[in-house]
Amino acid sequence: MATKLAQLLGRFGLDWFILSLIGMIILASQFPGPGIAEGPFSISWLANIGVSLIFFFYGLKLNRNKLVAGLSNWRLHILVQASTFILFPLLVLILKPWLNSGETQVLWLGSFFLAALPSTVSSSVVMVSIAHGNIPGAIFNASISSLMGIFITPAWMALVTGGNHNDVDMSDVVKKLLLQILLPVVLGLLLNPTRLGKIAEKYSRQLKYFDQLTILSIVYTAFSDSFDQHMFSSLDIMELVLLGACLLGLFFVAYFITGGVARLLGFNREDTITATFCGSKKSLIHGTVMAKVIFMGSPLMGILLLPIMLYHALQLIAVSIMAQGMARKHKQTV
Repeated sequence: MATKLAQLLGRFGLDWFILSLIGMIILASQFPGPGIAEGPFSISWLANIGVSLIFFFYGLKLNRNKLVAGLSNWRLHILVQASTFILFPLLVLILKPWLNSGETQVLWLGSFFLAALPSTVSSSVVMVSIAHGNIPGAIFNASISSLMGIFITPAWMALVTGGNHNDVDMSDVVKKLLLQILLPVVLGLLLNPTRLGKIAEKYSRQLKYFDQLTILSIVYTAFSDSFDQHMFSSLDIMELVLLGACLLGLFFVAYFITGGVARLLGFNREDTITATFCGSKKSLIHGTVMAKVIFMGSPLMGILLLPIMLYHALQLIAVSIMAQGMARKHKQTV
C-alpha cells in the first residue's frame, strides 16, 4: 500500500522530500525552540557546517573534462543561462511597482530571490532524461548555472536592494560567500581529479540525501525563527494560494518564452527540451543555503523562503507531467 502511494505521488512530482518540507514547517510552528537555539552543536550551527559541505561535495563531483567537452553547443548554453539569470529576474521586476510595498514587500523580495537563483541540477537532468532530451547539455547547463549562481544571485540581490537593506547586509554576505560557499567549491574542484572525486561520484545518491537533510534543517530553523517572531500573523491562506498561482504563472511564462526562442533559433527536439526544462527550473538547494548566507539572522527568512519552496513543488509537478507526456509521444513516433 505504501509503495503504491509513493508511486502515485511520484507521478505528480511529489516525494518524501517535499512532504518532509511541509512537515518541517508544521514542526517549526508547534516547536520552534530547538530551531532558534544557538551555540555549538545547535541545529543552526550544524546547518552552517552542512552548507559548506554541500558546496564542497558539489565541487568534488564536478568533472572539469566533461564541462570543457560540453562547451561546443554554445547557443543552447546561452539560451538556458539567459532564461535563468536574465528572463526570470526581469519578469519579477515588472511586478515590483505593484507588489513592493506594505505586506507584499517581503513576498516580492522572496520571489525576486527565487528568480535570481540558478537552475537545479539533479531534477533537471532526470526530467530531460525522461522526456528524451539532450542529457549532456542538461548536465553541462545545470552545473554551470550552479557555479554562476554563486556570483550572480548575490549581485542581483545587491542591485535590487541598493546594496543595503534591513534583511541584506552585503558586506557580511560577501565575506560569508567567500568563506562558506566559494572556498569549499574551489577546494572540491581541486580535489576532483583525486580518488576523492571518484568516491563522491560513486556515492552521489547518498550525498543527495545529505543535501536534503541539510535543507530540511535550514528550513526548520528559518521557520522556527519566523514563527517565534510571529512573522506569519499577517498572512492568510488566500495570500498563499495567490502566491502559488503567480509562481505557477511565472514558470509557464518562462517555459513558453524559452521554448519559443529555441524554436526561432532552429533547435532540434532534444535541445528544445533541455532549454525549456533547464531554463525554467530553480534550485531549492541553492535557494535555502544561499538564503542562510544572504538573509542571515533575519526573522523574515522563513517568509523569504516561501516562494522558492512553493516554486520547487509546483515546478516538479508541472515538469513531471510534461516530461511523461513527451516520453509517451516520443515512444509513439519511434
